[in-house]
Amino acid sequence: MAVQKITLLGVPLHICMPQDFEEEILRLVVKEGPKQIMFLSVWDLLHARGKNEYAECVRNADLVLPVSKSILFGAKFLYGKVLYRWNPFETVINIMTILENHYKSVYFLGGRKKTLMAAERNVHGTFRNLQVVGRYVGYYPKSVEADVIEAIRKASPSLVLLSEGLREKDCWAYARRGHFHTSIFLYYGDAIGIFSERIMHISKRAFDKGLEIWIEIFHNPLKIFLVFPFLWYLFCLFWNRLFGKDRG
Repeated sequence: MAVQKITLLGVPLHICMPQDFEEEILRLVVKEGPKQIMFLSVWDLLHARGKNEYAECVRNADLVLPVSKSILFGAKFLYGKVLYRWNPFETVINIMTILENHYKSVYFLGGRKKTLMAAERNVHGTFRNLQVVGRYVGYYPKSVEADVIEAIRKASPSLVLLSEGLREKDCWAYARRGHFHTSIFLYYGDAIGIFSERIMHISKRAFDKGLEIWIEIFHNPLKIFLVFPFLWYLFCLFWNRLFGKDRG
């Protein structure tokens, strides 16, 4: 099945199955201009319903991959659409494996110097045919941003992996898209920390069971208040089911 674009509560996302993923990544690699892949949680979806830069970023992304079970429920509940839920860490590994198999390149932007260097060493050891063409810390001063952008532009990597330290997160690449002529941009906040072995990624078993939110609440109890936007999400789904698509 080819990749399809749908909207859920007015927010675009893609139906992309694992068997189509490599073909889609390679299509993006050769597509002209800067491209962007985004992970979309239910909280991101609610944010993207507003009139803001993030919403615009989502609307213009080349591939929006759902990471929340709640999004899958919403798509099935409103439209009968079956989506695939993407594990962010495994997806990044999958992308890098695809790029390695085709002798492509990556640029890292994020983390602090020590963590970034450790991440690069570990990536070199695992993905031997994936060329790391540059790296820069995420917590950089504004005065060097032009140099960072120019370094990425000159390196023309297949993938720019964005991580911690970028205040704008996904919107970093979107806001600067006019400076780049190529590359896929992907923000995953934990990437550098995981690759450097500073932090642990969630286990596949826990992710498949949808337990990641409880792990987040354990680390930050204030996240229990996310129940209120979640209830709003459910209300929007039922409102749309009763009164028409995308009217929530």
